[in-house]
Amino acid sequence: MFKITVYSVREVEIPLFEKLNKDNFELNLVSEHLSIKNVAKAEGSDAVLVSGGDDTGKDVLEKIASYGIKLVYTRSVGVDRYDFAAANELGIKVANVPNYSPRSVAELAFILGMTLFRHVAPATYNTHMGDFRILPEYFANEIHDATVGIIGAGNIGTAEAKLYKALGAKTLAFQRHPDSSNDAVEFVDMDTLLKESDIVSIHVPYIPGKTDNLVGAPELAKMKSSAILVNTARGPVVDNEAVAQAVRDFKIGGYGTDVLLDEQHVMDKQFYTLDGVPNQIDKDLMKNYPNVIVTPHMGFFTVPAVTDMISTSFENFKSTIKTGKPIYPVER
Repeated sequence: MFKITVYSVREVEIPLFEKLNKDNFELNLVSEHLSIKNVAKAEGSDAVLVSGGDDTGKDVLEKIASYGIKLVYTRSVGVDRYDFAAANELGIKVANVPNYSPRSVAELAFILGMTLFRHVAPATYNTHMGDFRILPEYFANEIHDATVGIIGAGNIGTAEAKLYKALGAKTLAFQRHPDSSNDAVEFVDMDTLLKESDIVSIHVPYIPGKTDNLVGAPELAKMKSSAILVNTARGPVVDNEAVAQAVRDFKIGGYGTDVLLDEQHVMDKQFYTLDGVPNQIDKDLMKNYPNVIVTPHMGFFTVPAVTDMISTSFENFKSTIKTGKPIYPVER
């Protein structure tokens, strides 16, 4: 029987792993994130399945290879935590899940944008502090009279654009290679998108050296002072220090994010005060609450999306067993 050790399995996901295991893989489900401390739990397995928060650096991959394991697949889209030089040297194959329910992340991005656009976060914060006044800063536009800019109009970005368009918003998009068949958005250059949008939502992959700080101080300066920035992509695609400063100085209206820097040090961890967060830039950003809303990278965490992630991962393994190759290999 083909044995797969799966890391970062949450209790609510266990029934899905069991239900979707049509090929009767032997599953070793581990709740902790993969690290050098618990990599030994994979010994005796034929393959390892990880998530975006797991350590797939050189030391961990070397240990996995020492167990004779040559398949380290991920059930997420992102592969930025893999040491591909080490994987190639060790003969380890990598595969991912390039697509899953796009509505999962799109809906969260939409909710973050609308929550800040209608000033719900500061209003609820104040009412819970006993302040029920209708303050001037709650004065808002309506979304059907607003413009939303999508940076990266792939499956997720387009799904979010459709949500806004259904409410009557004008939807712009910037894409390096626009898809002329995409009728959910109007493609424009980046400057136009930044200057005209009331909400700017980012959906681009993090590619080190290419998409770092895609939105930084120069881009923020082009946005409306009331504009909302939303990031459900990756922490490093925005200059978090510049965003924190822009919010403090009222250069933008707010920031909603499902991603932070150094997420491996905060994901699935509980800190008893904000001061316990290890990255100072993250702390400075979060201290701007309620004009900055941070969620714990939970955009993917819906039943349809997790179902897609697990079933596609199983298909990757099934294909590898039958043909020697996964359906979605990642080679770098």
